[in-house]
Amino acid sequence: MDVEVIFPALISDLAQRVVAENARLGRKIATAESCTGGLVSAALTEVAGSSAVFEYGFATYANAAKSALLGVDPAILESFGAVSIETVRAMAVGAVRVSGADAAVAISGIAGPGGGSSAKPVGTVVFALAQKGQLEKDVTAIRKDFGSDRSRAAIRGAAAAYALELLLPPAA
Repeated sequence: MDVEVIFPALISDLAQRVVAENARLGRKIATAESCTGGLVSAALTEVAGSSAVFEYGFATYANAAKSALLGVDPAILESFGAVSIETVRAMAVGAVRVSGADAAVAISGIAGPGGGSSAKPVGTVVFALAQKGQLEKDVTAIRKDFGSDRSRAAIRGAAAAYALELLLPPAA
């Protein structure tokens, strides 16, 4: 029997691994997405049995949503912008706090085709992975450049795949 899938194989396979490996450890996960607009959450919920690990997905595209739903301090957004290490750290910590998850990934970026600058060109995406009980300053965060020459869909897809990789539990 063929299984119909919405996502490309890379994303589908990663989502299946994230669900299986987190379920094996009894870990709950959450997402806080901006530029991906819920793609990571959608990929996870495409996997049968995902409810064992995934309960919350926040699509916080607007700055007001980042503040209202995740508790991101407006001063962080004002000082550093939505596409910043500081913002995604706050988003990830907020997602853990609100959801009670063991881990949460946050994503914010510039998928284009417009909106980029010399400091943050199209294709710039920032990620953070927060663990329950972790202080914001200790949250793992990274800035990636997926390339300004790629399409909006390609940047968002690459960002979703990278976020799923971050949600894989650390190797024992």
